[in-house]
Amino acid sequence: MRLWDTESGQLLHTLEGHTSWVNGIAFSRDGKKILSGSHDKTVRLWDTETGQLIHTLEGHTSSVTDTIAFSPDGKQILSNSEDNTVRLWETKTGQLIHTLQGHTSWVNDIAFSPDGKQIISGDGDGTVRLWDTETGQLIHTLEGHTSSVTDIAFSPDGKQIISGDGEGTVRLWDTETGQLIHTLEGHTNTVWYIAFSPDGKQILSGDGEGTVRLWDTDYGTLIHTLEGHTSRVTDIAFSPDGKQILSGSWDQTVRLWDTDSGTLIHTLEGHTSRVTDIAFSRDGKQILSGSWDQTVRLWDTESRQLIHTLEGHTDIVYDIAFSPDGKQILSGSIDNTVRLWDTETGQPLHTLEGHRDIVDAIAFSPDGKQILSGSGDETVRLWDTETGQLIHTLQGHTSGVNDIAFSPDGKQILSGSGDGTVRLWDTETSQLIHTLQGHTSGVTDIAFSPDGKQILSGSGDGTVRLWDTETSQLIHTLQGHTSSVTDIAFSPDGKKILSGSGDGTVRLWDTETSQLIHTLQGHTNTVWDIAFSPDGKQILSGSDDGTVRLWGNYSWQEALKEGCNQLQFYPDLVAPKNNEAGEACLKHASWEDKTKAEFMVRQGRAILQKEQNIKSAVKKFKKAQKLYLEIDLNPLTKEIDKDPKTVAQQLAPDSK
Repeated sequence: MRLWDTESGQLLHTLEGHTSWVNGIAFSRDGKKILSGSHDKTVRLWDTETGQLIHTLEGHTSSVTDTIAFSPDGKQILSNSEDNTVRLWETKTGQLIHTLQGHTSWVNDIAFSPDGKQIISGDGDGTVRLWDTETGQLIHTLEGHTSSVTDIAFSPDGKQIISGDGEGTVRLWDTETGQLIHTLEGHTNTVWYIAFSPDGKQILSGDGEGTVRLWDTDYGTLIHTLEGHTSRVTDIAFSPDGKQILSGSWDQTVRLWDTDSGTLIHTLEGHTSRVTDIAFSRDGKQILSGSWDQTVRLWDTESRQLIHTLEGHTDIVYDIAFSPDGKQILSGSIDNTVRLWDTETGQPLHTLEGHRDIVDAIAFSPDGKQILSGSGDETVRLWDTETGQLIHTLQGHTSGVNDIAFSPDGKQILSGSGDGTVRLWDTETSQLIHTLQGHTSGVTDIAFSPDGKQILSGSGDGTVRLWDTETSQLIHTLQGHTSSVTDIAFSPDGKKILSGSGDGTVRLWDTETSQLIHTLQGHTNTVWDIAFSPDGKQILSGSDDGTVRLWGNYSWQEALKEGCNQLQFYPDLVAPKNNEAGEACLKHASWEDKTKAEFMVRQGRAILQKEQNIKSAVKKFKKAQKLYLEIDLNPLTKEIDKDPKTVAQQLAPDSK
């Protein structure tokens, strides 16, 4: 084994001693010790600072498999083996404390509970076993898997256990009783990885086909995983009507998806290198894409045919945009230029030259009469669209400009830079109005709120900051991401904030209170681009993991209310005067089992003359059921309706 310095990349130690290959390694929580398990049947404990061997733990009679662990307090070591046993050792002395026996096949995975008082182990015969750490006694045998258990985990509070298997199922268990809570089905291949979210409210599972699924969430439920790209997704966008989704990727393709079904409509092929940026025209009839191949391509949305290839840049096209009226196209490039094109003819109108470094960001003013560009040369430049002439050069940043924006009324300009500042400028005079300081790393993305009264900034320091445009005062610092913030956005009504990060998560925040509403987990790599749907009810994210994900942005209560309103003709749902049926429905939903309203709506099956209303309500109730799983309980029988299709058929037998 080799130990390297993360910062310098220098080799610190070569840890030698195992006589066969090393299957698993682990650091102690304080980083002072290293654990290694090997095919040579031993576990070895090493000193991180000196690289010296502390103990060789011998006792297993077959290969030590790839999961070894320190207890939370570091005082004990856990190892599993192909000899069907789990062994517990004392870290200080290297002495064996317990041999946990009972498995009838290889032990594939082990884990300590968060408090270290319990141990779980999963094996090739499909069982999960729960043990008492102090006594070594078996507490429960969790049976139900029909294939090898591949991964196991405790919830953060230790009250639940999750397990995945070779047949693609995930099971959730109650630690105290050993009872099965849920069987999560959907994967069509071995589930190799499972995890609880930090708050324990979500479960993540990944399989051998490259899909990741997120389960059991009250909010932020994953609606679709759009799979097809074979490399990093670099940009995503909703069509103006929200019915279609666009994605661009390093796999050289642009893909068009159906929002409702999540299915691929078409793959736009033609670029000969990575796609860097994409955009819909305002009317949704055309698609624009920029690429490493130095070209911009214009496509027809309906026919999916290529209309024009715009050639002229001499290096990577980094940013593209349609003018507000759709008659012109703007592109920025690593060749230090901005180019303006005629949409109808594909001919170049102007080449805007002057920047001395890469053009990282471009934008049209709201009226389309001016163009803004930001560059690695630390300047922002304002241009006249009609003449192509330079109007102003905005100077002040001491590092490259990463993002720029016009205010909604076009009277102000915003710029974010690698110098960690956000600057607000007057469009007419080019004078600096405010410098917003506070980030401790480069500013990666900026945005005005829809009314222009607030400013949003994201940074490499992992924070999102909300500022008052008029006073420049900091309103909130949104903390939670564990890596650089890569993209930010306001919801269309300005009431919510969205952020994507290098930590692979998308976070949704309340603008007024700064409280975190949801953490959308599921991506397995950096999230580069995020967007709200035009109605603000859905969220789109694109990632280095090659997937585009579509998420819900409302609660089960909202879905339930909408469904009830569509069945307000049903007598039991008639609301009080001046009130919607949905409000009355929610009142019932606040009862102990929270399902009376859903049960009442099922009675709508007898009113087929309102079939269209019923079909629409079915969709809303299925949504509510996904967002709040207990809503499937029948309040009379207390039994769970396991198949949501049954519910739909009861409501509207002819609906699909």
